[in-house]
Amino acid sequence: MASSTSKTLIDFIHPAKRLKASSFPAVSAAGGSRGLGSSSKSPPRIVTVATSKRNLAVRSEKVAKAKAEGSCCHVALNELLVEESWLKALPGELQKPYFKALSDFLERESKGPLIYPPQHLVFNALNSTPFDRVKAVIIGQDPYHGPGQAMGLSFSVPQGEKLPSSLLNIFKELQKDVGCSIPRHGDLQKWARQVKWNFFVTSILIMSVVLPCNAVRSKQPNSHAKKGWEQFTDAVIQSISQQKEGVVFLLWGRYAQEKSKLIDGNKHHILTAAHPSGLSAHRGFFNCRHFSQANQLLEQRGIPPIEWQL
Repeated sequence: MASSTSKTLIDFIHPAKRLKASSFPAVSAAGGSRGLGSSSKSPPRIVTVATSKRNLAVRSEKVAKAKAEGSCCHVALNELLVEESWLKALPGELQKPYFKALSDFLERESKGPLIYPPQHLVFNALNSTPFDRVKAVIIGQDPYHGPGQAMGLSFSVPQGEKLPSSLLNIFKELQKDVGCSIPRHGDLQKWARQVKWNFFVTSILIMSVVLPCNAVRSKQPNSHAKKGWEQFTDAVIQSISQQKEGVVFLLWGRYAQEKSKLIDGNKHHILTAAHPSGLSAHRGFFNCRHFSQANQLLEQRGIPPIEWQL
């Protein structure tokens, strides 16, 4: 299918030095000062590819084997999450009845219209960003349902694809907030290649948060809503909230903000704003200054700021 041409790898970094745990209040989008967002104050980037290569190779091999053994080409959903740190952070989640039902649903769907993203990119966000390296979470909204767009990372599209309006608005806010130039492409993988931190990206489908790994029928938005993705993504958010400290959550849009109830505001930072879509960006996303605020909050924990420039 079209989106399978995007064969990308996300590089990984060494985890940050563990700091003494402390509590943090929730933060609104309106408050806070400009944080450091330029690359000038970020340390040199250390690029490693072993983990991402391994995880992608494992997934690709599973899909290739399924294709060779039958016409369906379907791989059970629980076999596509291969990053060990997430399997440990979500003990027993992939064995729950709802997850099995979701896998069965996807197997039936695989016999019909095209589904995006391709199977080897399902759980791409989790397989690319180890649990212990998550320092920030972006929660957006709908997964892409057009050919060539979905790549398993929220808002991100492969190089060569036209920038969706939401992504273009994100770039405009980045330019105004931290001075980033607007890139010619929409591939956000570089945001997962920072020194001593990693950026975990999620998305929202219809009324509930779902990972960008969430599949969707070609040109049929919300076609996989209420099938189990919402429950799984809630479990992901809760695992981060319960097992980590000081993570910066960027909740964009009303549906994303409803997920704040899953996040312990005494342990983590919560930034809220309107969704960056063309319909709502002028209602509170523009001028939210989330990017500088996120950097400021990370620096308060001794973590290098995010290099937002692509």
